[in-house]
Formats: sequence, structure tokens, C-alpha cells
Amino acid sequence: MSRVHILGICGTFMGGIAAIAREAGHAVSGSDRAVYPPMSTQLAALGIELMEGYAASNLQPAPDEVVVGNALSRGNPEVEALLDSGLGYRSGPQWLAESVLQGRRVLAVAGTHGKTTTTSLLSFLLDRAGRAPGFLIGGVAQDFPVSARLGSGTDFVIEADEYDTAFFDKRSKFVHYRPRIAILNNLEYDHADIFPDLAAIQRQFHHLVRTVPAGGRLIVNGDEAALAEVLRMGCWTPVERFGMDGADLDWKLELLDADASRFRVLHQGRVRGELSWSLLGRHNALNALAAVAAAYAAGVSVEESLALLPGFRGVKRRLEALPAAQGIAVYDDFAHHPTAIATTLAGLRAKLGAGRVLAALEPRSNSMRMGAHAAQLAPALAAADLSFVLARPEIPWDAASVLAPLGSRVHIVPSVDALLAALEAEARPGDAVVFMSNGGFEAASSRYAARLRERA
Repeated sequence: MSRVHILGICGTFMGGIAAIAREAGHAVSGSDRAVYPPMSTQLAALGIELMEGYAASNLQPAPDEVVVGNALSRGNPEVEALLDSGLGYRSGPQWLAESVLQGRRVLAVAGTHGKTTTTSLLSFLLDRAGRAPGFLIGGVAQDFPVSARLGSGTDFVIEADEYDTAFFDKRSKFVHYRPRIAILNNLEYDHADIFPDLAAIQRQFHHLVRTVPAGGRLIVNGDEAALAEVLRMGCWTPVERFGMDGADLDWKLELLDADASRFRVLHQGRVRGELSWSLLGRHNALNALAAVAAAYAAGVSVEESLALLPGFRGVKRRLEALPAAQGIAVYDDFAHHPTAIATTLAGLRAKLGAGRVLAALEPRSNSMRMGAHAAQLAPALAAADLSFVLARPEIPWDAASVLAPLGSRVHIVPSVDALLAALEAEARPGDAVVFMSNGGFEAASSRYAARLRERA
């Protein structure tokens, strides 16, 4: 049994790699700067040895192979020891491509928003249709006990991230996967730390398009002009377009309820069925439509997919309702880009009707912290009745100026404690409070919900 050692093992993607390697029969160990639940608990339960902190000693005795996460860089003591040792090493995407994906039918889900939910939806549909797919999901899908598995079928569903691969490979991760079926969900400017502009991201998406064979399928959001530009760079694969508003859509969505909890699916202009489910928001309905189209390309009928979807339980931290009290609803959400913030708030607004929506936001992504989306932040929050924005001292942009268009409807706070205190002073029965961050947010959502329950 060979030993695989993983640097940066507690990240969602690398933790998935670890779980798959262990399932494949390897002894697995790994190191990370911070080892903490829930990933540490999941990995320990699989019999994976976890080492907190990076050190040359973690490479002794020498593993058979080393997999390096993209959070690692030169100067890291374990990276430097690895390079000096002469041991072989690969990136996570390269290891997955060479060790797992060869010989499988890969279904990849790419896009600025909705990757995790759409990957979970597609994995769910194939699984419940009896295909036993492998998958790697960048989040916690509530319909599976794990976020990654080998699977016993021919299909492998992967969340195809456009972020860079490793310190020694600056291509997007998804270039490694060579999918037969690929969903291109949407495309906007993000990841300002590695991409100078939207055109640079479009070039990476076109690299992905180049890898999809002529016998495969591209499922593309037909409402997205930026994706149309990618296809104009060259396309050698049959394209099926999905959406709500665009012309010449192969797959079309018609909302039956304003909160998108009920909608109709059309394929080639013909109504194929209606769906009622628990998820909210136009964006989630479009995620479902893309998953149905990809599942259809993989041989699952539209009717079967629509019959299965009401059983989908969603993904943690995607407008996840937390147990609360005092007549105040509390949600935890991963939204961290202005478009995602706006769509999350729109879905919640449509559900509540007259109720107030209170938004609590941590600008945490690299793009947010750099101020790349500053101009879009106030419009994104406009649907909230009140917004509470955590402006940590290290943020280089002036939150007061950026958010000034919201006037008295925004509270800028310096800490999570101050944010929670402000919420407690403002929230009242009938309100819905949604916490939005792509990080831990110092457990603000669960802390707030617990306080409501304690005081009930």
C-alpha cells in the first residue's frame, strides 16, 4: 500500500482528494496550517494522519508521492523541504486527472457562481438514477455522507474551479479534467488576486472548451454574454444553451412562483414538466436546469430528473436555514460576489413578501478585500432593508464611502461582536437575517441563532 502525503489537506478540494485516495486503498497523511473541524473530523474518521503546521519532519519517513495544494507557496518550510528532497510531487488536479479520471466519463461544472450547488444537483441526479457516480464537491452536500468519493460507475462529477492549480502550475484547475460533458454556468470577473481582468478568465474558460471532445456536450448559459464571447473564440463540441431570457435556448425555465420554488422546464420548445422544491431563487432554478440538461446528456430522462429533484436537500451554507427563535428566521449563505449577494437577497425577498430582510456581510474573498467589487457592493445590497457590513481594519477601501448610497440602511461595524450587538438591537419578529461570507465569519450565524434561542 503506497503512502500519499498531502500539503494543505484541510481545504475542501484537497480534503476531497484525501478521501478519494484513501478510498482507492492508499495510506494517506497530510499537513495544514490549521487542523480543525469539520474537515479534520471527517479525515480522521477515514484513518488519515493529520499534522498541524508545515515542517520538513512531516516528510519523514518519505512518502511514495506528494500532492501539493494551491494554497502552498515558495518559502513554506515543507515546500522547501519537498523541493530539496527530490521527491516526486503533483498538484491536486493533476493527481486526480492521472489517478482517478482516466477512463471515466467526466462531467465538469464550471462558472463564477453556483458550482457547488450544481455539482451537488448533478451528482444527486446521477446517483438516484442508479449510476453510482464518483464526485468531488466543493462543499457539504446534504444528500451524501461525504463530499468526495470514487464511485463504482463510469461517471465522475467534479466541481471545476477556475482558480490556479499550484505554485508551479498557474493554469486553472479545470484544464486538467478533460470533461466529456461540461456545464458553463456563468462568467463574471472574480479572483482579482490572480486574474487582471475578465478577458484573462475568459481565456482560461476557452482552454477548458478546447478539451471537450466533439463527441461530448457543452451545456452553456445562453443568457451570459461573457460565455458567448468564449464560444466565439472557437468551439468544436455540440452546444446546448439553457436560460430564461435568451433567444435560441435549447433548455428554458419559466418561473411559476416569484421565489422560484416552482417552475416549468421546456426542452426544444416543448414543456417537459413542472417542479416544486424547497430551494429558493432564480439562480438555484437555473442551477437545476443546467443539472437536468447535463444528466440528460448522460442518459437520464428529463421526466426522471424532475421526479427526483424535490428530494434534493441542498448544500450547507447555501441559504441554509438555522434553528432560531423569537419569530426571526436566520440563514447562513456562502455569497461573496456582488451578483451572488444580489441573487440570494432577491430569492429571500420573494419568499418573505412583506417581511424585512437583514443582511450581514463579511467581505472576505480576495477580490472583495482588494476592493475589486467595491463599486458593485451597494447595489448588490439594495434589496435588503438593513445591511450590517463587517469592515475589518485591514480592508484597504473606505467602506463608508463605498456604501454611502445605502444611507441609513447600512451599519458598518468593526468586529463580529459589534455586528451581533447591532443585529440584536435592530431585528424584530417577522424579520429574516442572512449571514453572507465565503469564510467562517467567526461562526456569526450560529452564534446569533443560539442567542435568539437562549432568550426565547
